[in-house]
Amino acid sequence: MTLGHGRTIFFALALLLLSAPAVPACADSGARDRYFKTSDGVRLHYLEAGRGETIVFVPGWTMPAEIWEAQIRYFSENFRAVAFDPRAQGRSEIAADGYTVERRAQDIKELLDALGAKPVVLVAWSLGVLESLAYVARHGDARLAALVLVDNSIGEEPPPVTDPTFLPRLRRERAATVTRFVRGMFRQPRPDGYHERLVTQALRVPHQASIKLLSYPYSRQHWKEIVYRVERPLMYVVNPRFKEQALNLKRNKPDAEIEVFEQAGHALFVDEPERFNRLLADFIRAKTGAPAGAAANLTREPGH
Repeated sequence: MTLGHGRTIFFALALLLLSAPAVPACADSGARDRYFKTSDGVRLHYLEAGRGETIVFVPGWTMPAEIWEAQIRYFSENFRAVAFDPRAQGRSEIAADGYTVERRAQDIKELLDALGAKPVVLVAWSLGVLESLAYVARHGDARLAALVLVDNSIGEEPPPVTDPTFLPRLRRERAATVTRFVRGMFRQPRPDGYHERLVTQALRVPHQASIKLLSYPYSRQHWKEIVYRVERPLMYVVNPRFKEQALNLKRNKPDAEIEVFEQAGHALFVDEPERFNRLLADFIRAKTGAPAGAAANLTREPGH
């Protein structure tokens, strides 16, 4: 995406180089498979568990909904937890086209339509951050109870450092590049087979589509302006790579909440799920008027 340049491709690389990790299947989370059809005829998948106010989780570049497994399990005790598979990701249909930020934002809008009229807490990670901001730019934030942006640049200063070799390597030696990318997303050890499952999921996305997703043609200022237009409660959760952006966001938009996971990788909600879940639970309780009983339960340790 555009860091010191005018185009988003290097910025997208930044978010990609931080993108998504692997996940075991969500079998023990109690989640159910759901599908809806988009206005351009694509069958998209999401996981759903629990009842109550809705939290929607959007994954990053090429990643499946199951990346949010720990959040689905935790929040479904008191909320309706929904994890989305964007087109060609996870169990969603591999569409012939639509790998643009505008179409992916429309997919989020149509997911919210399928879920019903009540406002949702929208939690977006990595590439999902940009697609959720594009949703806000196109459709406003009236359907949102709150917006949580996880570990991607939001166009605030300073721009992150990117790897200019990533996209050429992705074009030339895709499997090796994706494998290296997946293994670099974590600070904490993962179970046997975890990385391999995620690599398999990432490679399911058509090669050219995966490249196109990293070429959203917007400046950093574009995303920053959208962030500052958000009127709903906003939280920005990052690892140290985006710490200065978070601090500047707080200075310039004091009502925004920020949190830095100093010891976590890009998939910080996988590396430190208990901390992330408590943080999100506290934010929901404080900012969105969640039912008192549900919010109180959410702040307890799982299993207590």
